[in-house]
Amino acid sequence: MTWYEAVFVLLAGMGAGTINAVVGSGTLLTFPALLAVGIPPVLANVSNTVGLAPGTAAGAIGYRRELEGQRGRMLRLIPASLAGGIVGGVLLLTLPDSAFHAVVPVLILLGCLLVAFQPWLSKWISAPSHLHRGAWWVIPAVFATGVYGGYFGAAQGVLLMAILGLGLDSNLQRMNGLKNVLATVVNTASAILFIVVHDIDWLAAGLIAVGSTIGGFLGARYGRKLPPIALRALIVCIGVLAIVTMVF
Repeated sequence: MTWYEAVFVLLAGMGAGTINAVVGSGTLLTFPALLAVGIPPVLANVSNTVGLAPGTAAGAIGYRRELEGQRGRMLRLIPASLAGGIVGGVLLLTLPDSAFHAVVPVLILLGCLLVAFQPWLSKWISAPSHLHRGAWWVIPAVFATGVYGGYFGAAQGVLLMAILGLGLDSNLQRMNGLKNVLATVVNTASAILFIVVHDIDWLAAGLIAVGSTIGGFLGARYGRKLPPIALRALIVCIGVLAIVTMVF
């Protein structure tokens, strides 16, 4: 990797860390960047996951104020994300990506629709405004999102925000903080698995780790200042961009 390619990957990591803290889908910046500098797809995917793990942790730390009072929720949902991340990582290492890749745009589109219409849908689905613990389907949905996140992860945040916004009783910024914690668990679980059983491009992973950590703190600092309607619009826009990028 040349010096200018290294700078390119570092900047992609910064952008991904910022986007992941606010919305998710940072993989759509870093994964193509690694492919562009000549890293093979599977190696790029696992190296990208390892590199983004510190950045998602930085975003979660940056949102620690919004996590106050959510300890019970985290204890209920973290095991689902942990299990999902491990399962998704195993699938990446053992299965061809053709079938799963065909489903990904559909999942992202569903997530965008759920986020966009969450204020209206939440009145109909399980009456979450009366349930502090959340709707019954939140835990299995978080597990399924963890599987997807461990496998590839683009727009994992969009899907998580849709699930948490519909199934839990809280505001969007607090859900964003919780989303960052769950995404950190997924990325860390799958990253550890990849480190143990697969080769890693450590230069690429290190550059992304540094960039995404910086971006994670920046995203947390400025993301919490967005009003709910702006955050919701940003989530939908990133999701649509993810669909267009993956399809075309």
